[in-house]
Amino acid sequence: MTVSALDTGITGNRIDSHTVLYGVIGDPIRHSKSPIMMNRAFRETGINGAYMAFHITPDKLGEFVAGIRAMGIRGVNVTIPHKLDIMNYMDEIDAGARAIGAVNTIVNDNGRLIGYNTDGIGYVRSLKEEAEPDLAGKRIVVIGAGGASRGIVYALAGERPSSITIANRSVERAEELAQAFQSLADIRAIANEDLKTACQEADIVINTTSVGMHPHTDASPIDATWLKQGAVASDLIYNPLRTKFLLDAELHGCRAHGGLGMFIYQGAYAFEYWTGQSAPAAAMRETVLQSLA
Repeated sequence: MTVSALDTGITGNRIDSHTVLYGVIGDPIRHSKSPIMMNRAFRETGINGAYMAFHITPDKLGEFVAGIRAMGIRGVNVTIPHKLDIMNYMDEIDAGARAIGAVNTIVNDNGRLIGYNTDGIGYVRSLKEEAEPDLAGKRIVVIGAGGASRGIVYALAGERPSSITIANRSVERAEELAQAFQSLADIRAIANEDLKTACQEADIVINTTSVGMHPHTDASPIDATWLKQGAVASDLIYNPLRTKFLLDAELHGCRAHGGLGMFIYQGAYAFEYWTGQSAPAAAMRETVLQSLA
């Protein structure tokens, strides 16, 4: 290996005694696209940072948090299965993350660990930039009431929609989610048998489930012909970039919004929390797209 290769490191970022460390934790984690995306962001902005993936099992979570403080790791992204348990180790939790009940981003402020959740705001930023600039007054249907939908419903509620309808196989879980944020917007829960009617009236229909994700790409959460023409069909899945749900919706005359933007922008918000600089979102998207090609 040449000296220049050693200087730049495997990420392409220059590593020296002033390099600030960042990372992502999860179990599993080796599939993550976050390291290539975030290291590209550091290169684009000239920030002397390096971002790595750490495979942390639940029994080692407390030890890793001690390591954040001891090593001065500036920022950490948190993914499955740690988003809830990590809250127990924070010195402070942002109001949004507390309301959602999960942390996906940690800022180390001189040893004080602050937890944030950028999933929902990342999704809404993507939806507004790529599909529907104004969410006020819109009728929105959310399919699924799992962990991903909680942050999204919270963020959507702040956009003054006409209504948010949550459909889930277990209607009790949908009702629980609706009640959690009912003070923020007109949010209701329905059973899956009422989903067709709700979709026919909706301006935006969002799939938050894993139905249609690789390798089961021939599956769709609903019949896309239920949507009215011109409505937005949105899917959190980004592998494949265009799910069967989105392809069918486009054929039906709907606008399609894939899940890649949410992944990009949740990372962009984390980058901005850590550095105080605007994230190079276009470059981050380019890098992830190249890795998926």
